[in-house]
Amino acid sequence: MIDDKVRLIKPGKTYVGAQGVAYGSGASRKTAGSEKICMNILPLPSGVHPVPRVHKDIETSAYLLEGECSVFHGENLENETVVKKGGQIFIPGNVPHTPFNRSDKKCICIVVHSSGDDQDELIAMPKLENVLSKIKKK
Repeated sequence: MIDDKVRLIKPGKTYVGAQGVAYGSGASRKTAGSEKICMNILPLPSGVHPVPRVHKDIETSAYLLEGECSVFHGENLENETVVKKGGQIFIPGNVPHTPFNRSDKKCICIVVHSSGDDQDELIAMPKLENVLSKIKKK
């Protein structure tokens, strides 16, 4: 049999990224040898948000499988987009952002990046967390 590099990624493996939250491992450079795309699962409990960040020249798209989640974005996270179950959001490269589960229920997203690993060109922006600390749950 010739290896055509098709890979099955089984559920159950997790990792904590520079974003400070646990992700369910999906297709990436590490799990499948992907160079141009990465897809992971992001479960966010109520009241949780990852460290704000920017992905230098890497696009991000997310599909909300379950729940409702706010995505704060912009130079000072001044914009809020609410994504509901079944909704998708696209974030261009170089835009500071972070999801924030302001609801009382867990939300689950499928997150896709235009790079082989979601940690590629990731620049954490912890100083923007003070913006989020002023925002309360709904």
